[in-house]
Amino acid sequence: MVKSKKSSWVHWSDDEIKLLRKLFPTINAKELAARLGRTVAATRQKAYDIGLKTRKFHKWTTNEVKVLKKLHPDETMQSISDKLGLPLVSVRAKARSMGLQRGERHIPWSKQEDNLVKKLYPDNITRDIARQLGRSVSAVAQRASILGLRKLKTYDVWSKKELNMLKKLYPRKTAEELSDQIGRTAGAVRARIVRMGLKKRKQKGL
Repeated sequence: MVKSKKSSWVHWSDDEIKLLRKLFPTINAKELAARLGRTVAATRQKAYDIGLKTRKFHKWTTNEVKVLKKLHPDETMQSISDKLGLPLVSVRAKARSMGLQRGERHIPWSKQEDNLVKKLYPDNITRDIARQLGRSVSAVAQRASILGLRKLKTYDVWSKKELNMLKKLYPRKTAEELSDQIGRTAGAVRARIVRMGLKKRKQKGL
């Protein structure tokens, strides 16, 4: 009996992750997703999150590009990702490369989204919440502020992994880009950059 498809933000068990590591990318993504009871998009996104790579980059078809253009103005990135069966990160990257603008701040927040933010924001990484909602990290942080939510004090401590990522990526990334990758607000990223004394590298020939 085929499992019902799980939402992209349902917790992954250790057994699921072991199976994903074992089979990805040796079998077709659709087949693997069916075995896991997950959507293709969720399966590919999880593979990306844990550092698994396919043998080749996805080549966008003309039809996929048309669908992205059509859905982009009105649907969340997560919704588009699910419909195309592609990782959320791939959809976002393609949208950026095509110069598509979301105008996200004008998209109303639903009661369901607010409830999810209230439940998860205090003790979860903002990047993960943003991924679930198909919104940017800054949009989630701003909404949390409006709702009067705050992170638990322990979250103020930056992990060694986060600090190393900041050091590695800052020379070629903006604070907004780092915000999405690290899962912190752009303001928190800027404050940490100043605190660490990080500087942009000067380009040669300038």
